[in-house]
Amino acid sequence: MNISQLLRPKQDFLALPLAIFLQLFYIVPLVILIASSFQAGAGGISLENYTKFFGNAVNVKALTDTFWLGVQVTIACLIIGYPVAYFYTNVHARWKGVLTFLIMLPLLTSAVVRTFGWVVILGRQGLINTALMKLGLIEEPIRLLFTHNGVLIALTQIWLPMMVLPIVASLSQIDSRLAAASKSLGGGAWRTFWQITFPLTLPGMISGSLLVFALTVSSFVTPSIIGGGQLIYLPTLIYQQGIVLLNQPFAAAVSTLLLIMVVAVVLILGAFGKRSRRYIR
Repeated sequence: MNISQLLRPKQDFLALPLAIFLQLFYIVPLVILIASSFQAGAGGISLENYTKFFGNAVNVKALTDTFWLGVQVTIACLIIGYPVAYFYTNVHARWKGVLTFLIMLPLLTSAVVRTFGWVVILGRQGLINTALMKLGLIEEPIRLLFTHNGVLIALTQIWLPMMVLPIVASLSQIDSRLAAASKSLGGGAWRTFWQITFPLTLPGMISGSLLVFALTVSSFVTPSIIGGGQLIYLPTLIYQQGIVLLNQPFAAAVSTLLLIMVVAVVLILGAFGKRSRRYIR
């Protein structure tokens, strides 16, 4: 072996510097954040910030509302996104380019722009109220703006591509011969879907659910604008405490609780994903 071969970087280690760089600037700030959450007002280390958080009903409500919002948006994206992904994988190839553009287009637009678009749509004279009144379903405009349901609708539309894309990836990997084999054995279309296609797409649904939940509970712009400052979720609470009131240790404690919430959901869905992979095998 000559010197050039010894100095040639191994293929397995080419990404190592980038991995170290990313982990260094992720873990170090995270450790500092968690350590700051235990900083007491009079100095020293204590659980003062956490007891203060759970001792206030408004903070606890913000925690439960944030978690419930994440669950609702995830379920809504799953219900809407699965048929969209299924239609995409079964449509003719010449239409896939158009559908890809339509699915990806929202991601190419700023979240602020999309959110202000929903302000126009959800207003008293907006598109939804106007359509419902012209159809005779309601007599007066219903309140959608500055409500939890308004935030739910806007975030569902904004994060829907994050659910569609992983499911499309799972559906695209299914061997088409499985459906043919099921049909040859007498399995109908509905039975083939529930016993073959649906279980094989569980990894995609779990991946999409992880993405949508994590992005929803950490969203700040959309809940702040659609909620109009009347709805408090954890990201809004972190901004108020850390930026407006300059109460950094308490903001760090709220951030840590948000992080624990996301990690807990990731672990639960990860365990469910392992069980689904054993079922697929």
